[in-house]
Amino acid sequence: MLRIAGNDEVIPRTSTDSLSFWIRTNCISELQFVRETAIFNREENMIRRRQTEKLLYLAQRFPVISVTGPRQSGKTTMVRNAFPEKAYVSLEDPDMRSFALDDPRGFLSTYPEAVIDEAQHVPQLFSYIQTAVDSSRIPGRYILTGSQNFLLLEGISQSLAGRTAVLKLLPFSYDELRTNHNAESYESFLYRGFYPVIHSEELSPDDFFPSYVNTYIERDVRSISNIGDLSRFQLFVRLCAGRVGNLVNFSALSNDCGISHTTASKWLSILEASYVVFLLKPYHGSFNKRLVKTPKLFFHDTGLAAYLLGIKSAAQMETHFARGGLFECMVVSEFMKQAYNLGKEPALFFWRDKIGNEVDLLLERESGLIPIEIKSGRTPNRDFFRGIDYWRGVSGTEEKGYIIYGGEDTQKRTADTLISWRNISDI
Repeated sequence: MLRIAGNDEVIPRTSTDSLSFWIRTNCISELQFVRETAIFNREENMIRRRQTEKLLYLAQRFPVISVTGPRQSGKTTMVRNAFPEKAYVSLEDPDMRSFALDDPRGFLSTYPEAVIDEAQHVPQLFSYIQTAVDSSRIPGRYILTGSQNFLLLEGISQSLAGRTAVLKLLPFSYDELRTNHNAESYESFLYRGFYPVIHSEELSPDDFFPSYVNTYIERDVRSISNIGDLSRFQLFVRLCAGRVGNLVNFSALSNDCGISHTTASKWLSILEASYVVFLLKPYHGSFNKRLVKTPKLFFHDTGLAAYLLGIKSAAQMETHFARGGLFECMVVSEFMKQAYNLGKEPALFFWRDKIGNEVDLLLERESGLIPIEIKSGRTPNRDFFRGIDYWRGVSGTEEKGYIIYGGEDTQKRTADTLISWRNISDI
């Protein structure tokens, strides 16, 4: 059966005569029919983002909503589907950008309510938006998106404080994809990553990530900072991928890349601002003074990290040295997505003392700290539980923990719960 765009009528797919007759009687061309049906079927199968509910809720209470996140994470698709009645303007378009720069009042008069994409290109516009929404404080008047976090938030902090709600949208979570991909191994997800276009268009990572990296380095990085040696910066990004899940070591990064310690720190900040990497901070409890104070380095998307590491298939991932770090990266990122989808900042930490005792993740909730160990192995063993057992001893807490592992079964044990990576959203 075939459903027709904008019409509830259903016709048999196998009936060529019925299809031709329907096209003739409805006075449309076959080309138009194909286009409209493709759009309809794509929208019908579109994955609804978990953050949509929070976006709509905030749009009833704030005049401006700002959505930031990595390029290609689905920001534009989400906001346009949530607000189909609003005009859409992209400031990536040179003509629109010139309009907003040269005549901001005229621009906002032309678009009194709108979705404004890549708003960081015209940060001067924020002051004029402030004046506009102060004179007519209509909820959900402007929806702004941006892929360069620091520029967008700088403009917001100066001009739109108290007038805007800020959401961060990362690529798909596993929970959003699981209905259509529940048979895939975790190595497949580590290799492919979670960028929407890879899954919606069924693209190979080898086709998507080269252009993604080139676009980011050639355009976005130059707009953020005056980096003269782009090839060295690209090497720096690859070196970061090789350290995923490890403590940040600026001395080693700078030496391996041939740059100064200061430059390494600056470049890592650029990667953070563009949602390529994030740093997981250590937890500093008062129960032990001999704690590691260095953050751990993760990528927001495992597929990007895998591409930078030269991984060519899910099968190669099974024996790759970075598999454990990438698995930990995926799990930590899932918890970040859970928080962001609720409009909250993630309260995530890790704990490690100076002799190597560690808990991979501490999840801070109202009830206290929940210890979580992350193990890529598929067969549970006693070592899986040692980190949490030790932490309970030095912290004096009886809080039950979780071990997220690469297997399929969930086991509720006396002290902790062993849980499959597929069921992270249950925690």
